[in-house]
Amino acid sequence: MRTSARRSRTALAALFLMLVASVVPPGAAAAASYGGQRGSGYSVVNSLDLVEATVFLTYNAGNGNNRVAFGNTPGDRLLMNVWLKRSPETPADWRHDRGFLTTYAGPVHRAAAGTRVDWGGYRNGSEDTRYGTNRG
Repeated sequence: MRTSARRSRTALAALFLMLVASVVPPGAAAAASYGGQRGSGYSVVNSLDLVEATVFLTYNAGNGNNRVAFGNTPGDRLLMNVWLKRSPETPADWRHDRGFLTTYAGPVHRAAAGTRVDWGGYRNGSEDTRYGTNRG
């Protein structure tokens, strides 16, 4: 009876793992880490995960600048875009870095000491934006 119960538990565990693998989107676990894209002195203050990429909001306390950049693994040339503006500004004030790129989009800089920012990114059909975050 013990062997039968052990086989049942093993079969249930295998079924559970197959179900989890079918629900988690591809690349979700492959989110990148921030690599100091194009500069130093910035610390990550927020991030958002897209499919197979992570958008990082960074801040430099020395100069009061926020910066948005992707952290992802080099690969195929894909349409990527990052954007950033101070929260009270109008949509016309968005700053972008976009194009068909292989490594990352950005960084996009914005002086925003003491001000909340709106920021986000797009990569290969996956997009997200955060509003009114991270007062510098």
